[in-house]
Amino acid sequence: MSGEKPILEIKDLTFTYAGAETPALKNINLQIFEGEYVALLGLNGSGKTTLQLCINAVIPHMIMGDMEGSVTVQDLDTAEYPTRELAKIVGVVFDNPEFQLSQMSVAEEIALGLENLGVAVDEMNPIIHEVLDIVGLSGLGDRSPFELSGGQQQRLSIAAALAMRPQILVMDEPTSNVDPIGKEEVFAVAAKLNRERKMTVIMAEHEVEVMAAYANRIIVMDHGEVILNGTPTEVFSQLDVLEKAGLRVPQVTEMAYRLEHERSAHWNGVYPVTTEEAFQRIAPLFGGKND
Repeated sequence: MSGEKPILEIKDLTFTYAGAETPALKNINLQIFEGEYVALLGLNGSGKTTLQLCINAVIPHMIMGDMEGSVTVQDLDTAEYPTRELAKIVGVVFDNPEFQLSQMSVAEEIALGLENLGVAVDEMNPIIHEVLDIVGLSGLGDRSPFELSGGQQQRLSIAAALAMRPQILVMDEPTSNVDPIGKEEVFAVAAKLNRERKMTVIMAEHEVEVMAAYANRIIVMDHGEVILNGTPTEVFSQLDVLEKAGLRVPQVTEMAYRLEHERSAHWNGVYPVTTEEAFQRIAPLFGGKND
């Protein structure tokens, strides 16, 4: 994206939590552009959540520690703007939706953020109806958030974030506490927002097959550092690096890797990352067709 201005730029970012001996983030340098779908991969403790907290200014304003470097979101230095101001640009969805829900009804949950922005009451209803429609919860405005399924609760959290009209949606392992159906619901909403509304999505996840299908960039973190940054094909082809970091690759990628070594297939170390791509590239090895 040469020449294009990033929507998010991180320069020489190092952060150490108060009382900690080692940094949680070490010299992070990243640029993320409008409309990208970025997946953050890494084991627990790799720095993914800390990095996301820096993007919406929770760090350094609400969490104590020593921060070096800079984080700039739409030309705003997060060290100079509080989280409530950044919420207009960066919407955040955490791993457990119940931690974000506090109101008596679905509509009130969404209205809460709008009230904090000073939105007039007569302007709230159209926004509430719009965001509920986007996440597939139309008609549930009067329902208690705690009567919803896990997937519905997480979609409500997304709706509450969308009501603030953010340009970036940050999601911290949003499917870790929902069932398989709920996972698909959440992934589908995020993909729709990215595809149809060109929203920048930054998602920390462990579901590598899903990230291979949806993300156009993968960032891998290990012990507070970025160790890989590229397209799904570029990143998931680095099997040795990922294995050292304790991460797995999509099953089709692992199968292709084994075929290359066991059946002398020649892909020059560039492996398929989705089932469709794998079928197209692997079928000819067994005399099949790829159409």
